[in-house]
Amino acid sequence: MIMKKILCTIACLSVFAYAGKAQHYLGVATGQYNAINSLYINPSSISGCGEKIVVNLFSLNVGVDNNLGTFTQLSNISSGSTNTFNISGNQNFSMLVPVLDARLPSVLVSLNDKLKQSFAVTTRLRAFNQFNHFDPNLYSSITNGNHTAQENYVFQSSGFNWTAHVWSEIGVSYALQVMESGPHKINAGVTVRYLGGISYLGLKGKNLNVSYKSGNDTFHATQSDLEFASNAINSKSVVANGVQVSEVLNTIFNSRVGGGMGMDFGLTYTYRMGAEDEFGEQSANSLNGHKLKVSVAVTDIGAIKYNDANNFVVDVTGNGYLTGKDLAANIKEWNTFRNYMVGQGFTADTGNKATKVYMPSSLNAGIDYQVYKRFCVNASFFTNLANRLNYGNSYYSQVSITPRYDSRRLCIALPLTYSMLANDMKVGFGFRFAGFYMGSDDMMALLSNNQHGFGVYMGGYIPIYKKAAKAKPNTI
Repeated sequence: MIMKKILCTIACLSVFAYAGKAQHYLGVATGQYNAINSLYINPSSISGCGEKIVVNLFSLNVGVDNNLGTFTQLSNISSGSTNTFNISGNQNFSMLVPVLDARLPSVLVSLNDKLKQSFAVTTRLRAFNQFNHFDPNLYSSITNGNHTAQENYVFQSSGFNWTAHVWSEIGVSYALQVMESGPHKINAGVTVRYLGGISYLGLKGKNLNVSYKSGNDTFHATQSDLEFASNAINSKSVVANGVQVSEVLNTIFNSRVGGGMGMDFGLTYTYRMGAEDEFGEQSANSLNGHKLKVSVAVTDIGAIKYNDANNFVVDVTGNGYLTGKDLAANIKEWNTFRNYMVGQGFTADTGNKATKVYMPSSLNAGIDYQVYKRFCVNASFFTNLANRLNYGNSYYSQVSITPRYDSRRLCIALPLTYSMLANDMKVGFGFRFAGFYMGSDDMMALLSNNQHGFGVYMGGYIPIYKKAAKAKPNTI
């Protein structure tokens, strides 16, 4: 049944929701010695990096964020508390529950040539479950089923979107130095990715008004303009039953469900005069030294197309009355459901139709300043570029300030973030020792209540660094 597939998928995704928002590894990835992760923020950052060869072993990042309510302190959840999420808002809300990013085996090679060229091949698995501009009553009625025959309720929503999407990526990155003049240099970089669609469910609506009166089983829907789409077979086998390793590997290297192309591109300006490298040498020619670095990039351009052979779409418009009993009897099959909706006064069209699911495109800008030797501070701005009325996912804007201690062997960072989703402050922590790193861009839910999100990441890589070049003594 279609409804069972939908509810099963929601239940499966909700299990992950309280485990841990998509993060940028602030401090760790924005530092000097983690090029294999910094390329996801700006591909130009790998040009002239301190690593000669990097082999990424793994990285896992999972998190949630929302502006509907707050989470109970996670220590209370682990001790058996059942009241884990407290809805505090009654306006239309947005929610990421959850975002998962698994960065799989990858390799980066950086040359010592005049152009400071670097190359990388990366593999990745990502999953988003996102509600955007949803009515709280609509969300509650779908996810927890607490409404009973003794309740009256109304939910109204327009311009809303729910997209749950799982996909894989294979990326090829290239960056080089395009200009150098004294202490000034500019690097440019691009990443091109093949996107392999695994599974998705999407619901978008221009408008939906539904009212229910206690004492009967009738819903009255007016001014309805909805569309539901899914590659239903794979939503059942992959999302509801869990992602199998064999299916993931097969999809990465031979996607038979959906496919598309994605791209990132970016620029980085570096001013090196007065910079001190890791060894305290001051020189405009230090290998990794910079006094000031300014970067800008656009990431996650692209979409995955699910062909009509594997994809169903349902369009419903108009006004009418529905009953729970009749819905249960007629939603078992696409044509039966369409005939029932038409009989109740709606216009309904179902069938195979190709659909595009768009990537979470964003603009990333940053400034990095060396305060003293190994002590730096980074300011970053991330903002959404995706059209949220399409099937697809998106990030929400944020501004972050991240002081850090940064050397080849050790990085310690404290990201402070203002989120424009919930209009709140987030505090994180980043730690790297050699090639192992872990942290969170948003960890306050570990320590206190009334937090809108939480996330955690960890990973490891094997770096082979370039030979450090000390400055030549000044001569007069």
